[in-house]
Amino acid sequence: MTTLVFGTNGQVATELRLARPDAIFLGRDEADLSDPETCAAAIEAHRPDLVINAAAYTTVDRAEEQEALAYIINGVAPGRMAEAAAQLGTPFVHISTDYVFDGSGTRPWAPSDAVCPQNAYGRTKLAGEDAVRAAGGVHAILRTSWVVSAHGANFIKTMLRLGAERDGLAIVADQIGGPTPARDIAAACLHIGDVLCRAPATSGTYHFSGAPSVSWADFARAIFDSAELDCAVSDIPTSDYPTPAARPLNSRLDCRTTNEVFGLSQPDWPSGLDKILKALKEA
Repeated sequence: MTTLVFGTNGQVATELRLARPDAIFLGRDEADLSDPETCAAAIEAHRPDLVINAAAYTTVDRAEEQEALAYIINGVAPGRMAEAAAQLGTPFVHISTDYVFDGSGTRPWAPSDAVCPQNAYGRTKLAGEDAVRAAGGVHAILRTSWVVSAHGANFIKTMLRLGAERDGLAIVADQIGGPTPARDIAAACLHIGDVLCRAPATSGTYHFSGAPSVSWADFARAIFDSAELDCAVSDIPTSDYPTPAARPLNSRLDCRTTNEVFGLSQPDWPSGLDKILKALKEA
């Protein structure tokens, strides 16, 4: 089976390359998401059996100033990919985010819950979801949260750097979510794609995030404990750490449908953390 992946150096794309090295990976030089037609043309040229979009505009705060560009990359480009895939009858897997919700309450968000993004990044990712659905092809939209890995920039690597430099850090404690290892997201995308090829009726929107739910502050403590770093964590509210883009307080995702349809359980992030730390030591 020929798999075409948009993305090369991101966290999930890197894990996809490790998991399926025989796939075709397209970077910006071959398929620039700011030029959606190049993405559609790439699918038409390669005629793959499965398409996975692991590329996106993910700089959440900068998106507040560059929403037009983020909209093209996160909204228009996935739609053109999905349209091109639909014309070929090729399943399309698209990664999205919990930021499409308003982040209120404490109940995990279900795929069927009403969306209401609170920042530019969330709005552009929601536009991408809508465009993928409107294309009418076989697809899976996989919403995830708090992506971490041994690659690229992410919370684990930031905490390791700061924890080695400082005796203490003030970390937000009222944002709750599920850290999700990129390796598990990549494996989920490949498994879901394989199922879509055999059972197109499984098309839809699904959630996939790590368990158990945790605050950023407690996640930082777990990182320092596992890495044996002596760095104290002080809990602060989100209001004490203002950012250009509003952050959701509730990033919990209800992943039961993903388990029922695809047999995928929520990844255990403490185990994933240990694997990431081991990979960083061996790098």
